[in-house]
Amino acid sequence: MRVHRQSAPQPTPPFDASTARRLRAALGMGPEHVAHGMRTSFGLPHVTPDLVVAWERGLATPGTGELTALAGVLWCSPGELIGAPRTLREHRVARGLAAEDVARAVGLELLAYVRMEEADEWRGSERQSSALAEVLDLALADLVAVTGREAKLAEMLRGAVTTRWQAYVRPVGKLLPMERRTVGHALRALHTEYQRQLVPTPGSWGGGAGAAEAADADGDFLDRIVDRFWSAVRRDGAGSV
Repeated sequence: MRVHRQSAPQPTPPFDASTARRLRAALGMGPEHVAHGMRTSFGLPHVTPDLVVAWERGLATPGTGELTALAGVLWCSPGELIGAPRTLREHRVARGLAAEDVARAVGLELLAYVRMEEADEWRGSERQSSALAEVLDLALADLVAVTGREAKLAEMLRGAVTTRWQAYVRPVGKLLPMERRTVGHALRALHTEYQRQLVPTPGSWGGGAGAAEAADADGDFLDRIVDRFWSAVRRDGAGSV
């Protein structure tokens, strides 16, 4: 089976192969119908039934243009065909927007925006970041991730749960556009949960398997500290820009 390879160096979005297959089947279409539609309606002569099958089996991944065309043939949005967006580019593709649309909305020259997207390094101002969140409909957690603040947030959160959480309310509040009250509630909840986990159990006394399990649990908690923070924020009734 010959599979067309994308020559573009840009990374492709996380394609949801099972959803593409399910949507095609629901429309009563075969791979040959999808390929025909992409060739005739979207001007992609290289798309063959074998390539469609390869996408659905996870053997190949459609590029941005192919993904948009595939969504058109399957009567869905591009966002329905990709997994959870992670990068700035993936969020844009999920919304079905062109780079020009986003650049115009946030007040950047197209080339400057494209360079940020390719480097996966957002360098916009606070005003431009707010405009980015609006045009891409980003939750606060997503905005923090695509603007490169997640690593700094994780560092602060680890400090908050392992020392005095009160000392981190202001720094975290400055990093994130959130009310200090919400930040304080989330940090206190995380600190309590982490410290409770450190209380020794009979199985962890004297080392052995119990101690190893406790150490693993501690490492897992700190590794997933950002996700736990956003869960605590959602429990407090916030979490959107």
